[in-house]
Amino acid sequence: MRINGVTKRVALIGYPLKRRHSAIMHNAAFGHFSIDATYELREMEPDEIPGFVAEARGSDWFGFQVTAPYKQMVMTYLDKIEEGAEQIGAVNSVLRREGGSLVGFNTDAPGFQRAAEGELEIRFSGLRVAVAGAGGVARAVVHALVAAGAGSVTICDLDPTRATNLAADFEGSVRAVNVGGEFEDSLREVDFAVNATTVGMIQPGVAFDPGVLRDTAVVFDLVYNPPESELLRQTRDRGLRATNGLGMLVAQAEIAFERWTGVKGSGPIMRAALAADPGTDQLGG
Repeated sequence: MRINGVTKRVALIGYPLKRRHSAIMHNAAFGHFSIDATYELREMEPDEIPGFVAEARGSDWFGFQVTAPYKQMVMTYLDKIEEGAEQIGAVNSVLRREGGSLVGFNTDAPGFQRAAEGELEIRFSGLRVAVAGAGGVARAVVHALVAAGAGSVTICDLDPTRATNLAADFEGSVRAVNVGGEFEDSLREVDFAVNATTVGMIQPGVAFDPGVLRDTAVVFDLVYNPPESELLRQTRDRGLRATNGLGMLVAQAEIAFERWTGVKGSGPIMRAALAADPGTDQLGG
């Protein structure tokens, strides 16, 4: 499928770019659906961002994606920021509209919700939730939970100020507690526990002890490399349902792909492409 007679482009911008998962997923989907388009990796310095954004207004672009450290910076150069991205405070995907205007959106929150509800067979409404971490991804997780009507959301972070600030941004819908006994007490009461830290990927160990969870609780570890973190292993050894972050990674890509192309159902193609590539299990987050 050629669109207006040109090969369309999408790029991921960031610095450094340590992974190629996004390129593998999107290029596989473009090929499967016979869409004449390509997904590029564009590592760049901060002073290159304005020029790139201007380039992406061209008619040969679908849009682009953004990773660290530019998720906030790029917002300055866009024409519109969708409400979800505005509330999260970060853009990770951009859609080019006819005429060259650029709309920033964020796939972290809907990707997390789609993966959690699909793979763990839960609904966020009314759930009691504990989230370890208060960084950028945790903010998207909390946004998804609050927007979907979670009954309670408790967060903690090694930096207590960061947790307190995140909770304050949600105006009473989220409670920040201290790492250790206070968070552990919260874990004993929740239906759903989320690891939104890099513990298990960058740092060894577990972000929290799944041994204190109720027998009906479920766990989502956003870590996807390794495929089974120590947290997931311990949780499953208890007989509890748990999933890693791969489903969220795929769901995020599927959401962006649909926004750019209008084509639904790319997720299975993307997941299969990652499974078939021998290098993706060795790539960083």
